[in-house]
Amino acid sequence: MHKLPLIAPQPPRLSEMTEALRAIEARGIYSNGGPVVREFEARVVAELFGGVGAALAVNNATIGLILAIRQAAQGRKGKYALLPSFTFAATAHAAIWAGLTPILVDSDPNDWAASAEAEEAALARHAGEVAVLVPYDTFGTCIDLARYARLSEQHGVGVVVDAAASLGSLDAEGRGFATGANFANVFSMHATKTFATAEGGLIYSADADQVEALRRMHNFGFGAPRSATEPGTNAKLPEILGLLALAKLDEIDAVAGHRAALDKVYRTSLGDTVTFQATNARRQVAQFMPMLLPEGSDRAAVMAELAARGIGAGHYFAPHLAQQPYFQRECLRTSTPVADDLAARMLSLPITDAMTEADVATICDALHAALRKPRIVVPAAPQKILSTVLIGGGPAGIAFLISASKKGKLRELGASLAVVERGPSLGAGELPGYAITSDSTAETFLSAVKDNPEPAIAALTDHPAAREIAQYVGKLGVPLHRTAPFLEAMGERVGAVVAEAGGHVLTGHEVLDSRRTPAGLWQTRIRNRATGAERDLLSENIVIATGGYQSESNVTAASVAGAPLGEQVGTRLMLCDDMLRTGGIDRLRERIAGKRAPRIAIIGASTSAIASAVLLLKSDIPFGAESLVLLHREDLRPWYPSAEAAHADGFTDFGPDDICPLSGFVYRLAGFRLEARELVLRMLRIGGRTPDPRVRLHQLAGPDPETAKLLAEADVVVAALGYRPHALPLLDATGNRIALTAHAPGRPRLADQLCRVTDAEGQPIPGAYGIGLAAGFVPEGRLGGEKSFKGKANGLWQWQNDVGQLIVDQLLGQSVSLAA
Repeated sequence: MHKLPLIAPQPPRLSEMTEALRAIEARGIYSNGGPVVREFEARVVAELFGGVGAALAVNNATIGLILAIRQAAQGRKGKYALLPSFTFAATAHAAIWAGLTPILVDSDPNDWAASAEAEEAALARHAGEVAVLVPYDTFGTCIDLARYARLSEQHGVGVVVDAAASLGSLDAEGRGFATGANFANVFSMHATKTFATAEGGLIYSADADQVEALRRMHNFGFGAPRSATEPGTNAKLPEILGLLALAKLDEIDAVAGHRAALDKVYRTSLGDTVTFQATNARRQVAQFMPMLLPEGSDRAAVMAELAARGIGAGHYFAPHLAQQPYFQRECLRTSTPVADDLAARMLSLPITDAMTEADVATICDALHAALRKPRIVVPAAPQKILSTVLIGGGPAGIAFLISASKKGKLRELGASLAVVERGPSLGAGELPGYAITSDSTAETFLSAVKDNPEPAIAALTDHPAAREIAQYVGKLGVPLHRTAPFLEAMGERVGAVVAEAGGHVLTGHEVLDSRRTPAGLWQTRIRNRATGAERDLLSENIVIATGGYQSESNVTAASVAGAPLGEQVGTRLMLCDDMLRTGGIDRLRERIAGKRAPRIAIIGASTSAIASAVLLLKSDIPFGAESLVLLHREDLRPWYPSAEAAHADGFTDFGPDDICPLSGFVYRLAGFRLEARELVLRMLRIGGRTPDPRVRLHQLAGPDPETAKLLAEADVVVAALGYRPHALPLLDATGNRIALTAHAPGRPRLADQLCRVTDAEGQPIPGAYGIGLAAGFVPEGRLGGEKSFKGKANGLWQWQNDVGQLIVDQLLGQSVSLAA
């Protein structure tokens, strides 16, 4: 059988260079920038970069990246390096070794390089904190370097291009990739690359002074004879490897041309079957042929079928960086849905110097056959009965598991637990997609990991993401868009403990429904979002942590001042959830475009209502006097740590039933905190504070002409009338849908005071529990809370402490009581 390996290194043969080797021996110069290496540096600039700029040969590309990133970061205040998650580990390692923390961003779905939108969003989010951009020229596609020059200028950041597989690529104008770029571009000459030697790297820049500075760094930082004047290391390329580089330079045009022809055959033969990378290159020096399999393909089965025919295959880069344990611990991660999809569907097929176009045809036929081959169904083993299925691995779900860890019960719980999360990772859910600050303190976020009995979770205290949260200790909350790295790092650690204990973490899966079996178990149907495959999980209990949502139909039907809100405001209605999310203010601006003095009405007395007002006041929308009106039924109450503190501040509108007997807090549950509290204190003129002149408070009390007038005058009406629970479809043993209290109109509850999911009659459903936004749990008895509170209580601290523990105890068979 004719073998076609994925990678077949073919560097030049040292055995055919005897005269050149003898010349090295005769000179007695084996390293330290000898004549062979210097000749290669000069020739590569002349032949591949049009004679523009300079180049430095180094012992490998990873060291080259470390040097270049370190140099690019010098003199800059930033602590981050911004790079795509869909790249090789060397890129992130280099940034870390250079003293920076990588921020991993998503990819472009067309050319698979870093997403421009994701990069610019991260630069805006971390303004002034990014030292270096490290884009990857994914598989030699010739990314737009002019854009990076503009970003460098606009944001004051350095740029280092990871061009590992691109030496010999020609850009759209037919020039060697990176020609004329005034920043470092780092190429690999590893044996597996198209420009194959044994090992080595090349740093090119159009700025010759920059290359000379790197030359000093690569020789121990010697800026004076045998005297270090700057950071340095030993990164010199030996003379013998310089011989290989010179020989490869002689043949690179022929090698690249041959591989380009093979690339063309692949695209012609498979274009209607797989998805290929878009390229800007006139000539792409293919190291292998990357492609995306059709959605739902079984990649492992395809690779096994190809291997049986003697065809090598790989999946670069799967897992991508944000899916690898070390980088999950050491990097800040952003949402990476495109990279997740690339990693799930990527297949790399052979392009080697020895292959022919007939070989490519053979591989394409084999791939077509493998994709057509039906999957072999292996009889399933008897289904294991789990203790619990946790549905939802977002902030509330992970807080529930944190509550178990704080009591040393996570491993006991996790031994027979499955966590099902529709997103690519645990922890963050949709929370970082909001453009407001948290109503939980930074201390609350960090308390989840501080002194946690699980060492790996406790170690997060020193994680870069925890240090990010710690910047907001003592301040008015944490910007929610900055919570993702910490929440995901916590989710990764919690998930690892569950897996170590014998449980299962199923990210990228969605739950369709859960059915009560005749034996009293829960049969939960889940679907793999990448492949569409469905299967069942059988468990004694389910915990629903699927969050809440705002229903436009419920909001429009809500009665305000005696009439349905929708009838009064029509298309001027905007749900506060939409406005509070990233981009929401821009969507609101579109609604008020052309209004010189816009008027906004916010309806509600919830935290979301006040958060909406705070967000609008912090925007650049030109509000006039009382042009932002807050219409509320309930009194607006600020939180205080004690009755004494309230009186000292001049606030007296509370009584004994408004004080939590456990903590002594005034309005522990009903009171506004942090940024919302500051606005409420001003608007109520507490302690002599001056109200914001742009805001007007108006209390609703039945039909009211003034209310109708305010609604009629508003250009946009923001409805902050609470959240409904995402109620998972629950079925009885006959397959009929169970009616739940969560299905009631308005703002219903999902669960009772023991966190048990309740049916339409208010009766608890055995083995079903709920936690999180809109679940409706209200602390009482031994859990504290003021007697006067009538609403829903939502809070990260509650979920990761008493409320979560209430469910944990029931799952582990312990009796619970709310009695004080």
